[in-house]
Amino acid sequence: MNSQTLLSALGGGALIGAAACGLLYFNGRLAGVSNILAGMLWPASVDWAWRCAFVLGLVVAGVLLLGVYPDTFDTAPRPLWVLGIGGFLVGLGAQISNGCTSGHGVCGLGRRSMRSVIAVLTFMGTGMATVLLFNRLSGG
Repeated sequence: MNSQTLLSALGGGALIGAAACGLLYFNGRLAGVSNILAGMLWPASVDWAWRCAFVLGLVVAGVLLLGVYPDTFDTAPRPLWVLGIGGFLVGLGAQISNGCTSGHGVCGLGRRSMRSVIAVLTFMGTGMATVLLFNRLSGG
């Protein structure tokens, strides 16, 4: 790993941590993206505006990344149908576990939630097994 990659990872992690801490401090909310998005799609409370701002920030960051590092978006690592199935399964897992990777991994672990520890170990282990199995079956 070169120093630029290391600095990018550290910077990205610090920004994610700062955003999660800021949302918790200023709004009293955990930064679980699936729950933030679900609350935006079915607005039942007065916190719709901050949810939109949060999701808009995610989109704007992606567009900025595209402008700064366009090569990052050249090709998908897998066919789109595989990515679609993966996205569906991630969403299903977020519903079943009552939270997503960002909610459990960033916020839950930081709060020392045992439920989040179990969720993170489950989705990381399942993800690793899935990649190993998929690569073996596809000859990759």
